[in-house]
Amino acid sequence: MRVEPRLLADFEGRWQITRSISHANAPPARFHGEAIFTPSAGGLSYEEVGSLAIQGQVPMSSSRRYLWKPDLTVWFDDGSFFHQVPPSGGHAAHWCDPDHYAVTYRFRNWPNFSVDWVVVGPRKDYRMRSQYVRLP
Repeated sequence: MRVEPRLLADFEGRWQITRSISHANAPPARFHGEAIFTPSAGGLSYEEVGSLAIQGQVPMSSSRRYLWKPDLTVWFDDGSFFHQVPPSGGHAAHWCDPDHYAVTYRFRNWPNFSVDWVVVGPRKDYRMRSQYVRLP
């Protein structure tokens, strides 16, 4: 099945996020929240806020921010490059010495989509799946 390539403007708006995180040597965790892509200089500002619940612990507030540019590159809040989203979905990677981050974007159910991360290295070892559902 052919997937239509995504453009930056396709992501603008509000999304519900449900995320599961499974660590090799730590309890599992779940995140539930909202991501908002808003126009900003140079692209779309991405901000997610929600609640992170780690098994056996009290849930806590969690947030993160990125800048998505028109070429679907994703940049950290400090201006450093993170990775590039494949327009039709697929794989990308990020090296954060000494750990390797591999990501797969899936756009087959657009306007909903999923993002899977596998992070391995001497400091980190986890899998994370995020489901995005567009909000009105």
